[in-house]
Amino acid sequence: MAERILIVDDDPDILQFVRLNLELDGFEVDLAGGGREALEKAAAAPPDLMLLDVMMPEIDGLTVLRRMRSDPPTANIPVIVLTARSLAEDRVRGLDLGADDYITKPFDLEELIARVKTVLRRSQQMRDLSPLTGLPGNFRIAAELEDRVAQGEPFALVHADLDNFKAFNDHYGFMRGDRVIKFTAKVLLNAAAVAGEQDAFIGHVGGDDFVAIVRAENMKAFCDEVVVTFDDGILEHYDTADALQGYIEVTDRRGERHAFPICSLSMGVATAEHKNLSSEWEASAVASEMKEVAKRTPGTNYQVDRRT
Repeated sequence: MAERILIVDDDPDILQFVRLNLELDGFEVDLAGGGREALEKAAAAPPDLMLLDVMMPEIDGLTVLRRMRSDPPTANIPVIVLTARSLAEDRVRGLDLGADDYITKPFDLEELIARVKTVLRRSQQMRDLSPLTGLPGNFRIAAELEDRVAQGEPFALVHADLDNFKAFNDHYGFMRGDRVIKFTAKVLLNAAAVAGEQDAFIGHVGGDDFVAIVRAENMKAFCDEVVVTFDDGILEHYDTADALQGYIEVTDRRGERHAFPICSLSMGVATAEHKNLSSEWEASAVASEMKEVAKRTPGTNYQVDRRT
């Protein structure tokens, strides 16, 4: 699906000129001849990006920008400000109000299109980052897996899942739960560094699920390091009494108490070292299957698919 650009300018010639060239570059384009119309259109159908002129009658561009950033439905729309003003303080004001980029009229069309693509790409990357861990999410994970399969070099996909995390979250609250999620992300990142994996990719699928993509030759060193460092650090997130007894007690809806062991990490590994992984879908399915096998063994561990 083509990305949609909303161009806002009171000059009809600029509107049509920029529209024509963006459409020739594959974008879907909508137009607004003033600030009020821009706010209405952005709220009704948020575009992927807005090109916003500053000097407009009735409602100027910076006022439009300020109102957008204070309204949740439009707060995160990427905005490139277009203006005939070239003073530094004008550019700074626009950026302070939340503009993603700034270009001065008259502008070079190729530069404008390049900036549009750059801002859109950066916006997509930011949307796909987990706000909790800062790790890339599903979109980037799928793209990275697709690239690794296409390159044809042996890699290993590790699907890591926390065990007994829901009980921990229910017992200690989501704030403590978030700390365990962040701790797990740090463990995976540090393990990649210790294993000498300069090209490692660590992603956060969501919730308590993570993935790591490493070279097949470094898979064992990576997983072994995760096992040691996770188990060394997880007890710090428990109250002392719970850590000493090795479990927490959680009361269910019927008032019955259940004991849950200390959180552990189960990892399933799909590797292209033993057999050809023909697609990102196959790699993901195999790693998930092996993760379920790992969950049958108590404690932090990993299971590797060694089928040929």
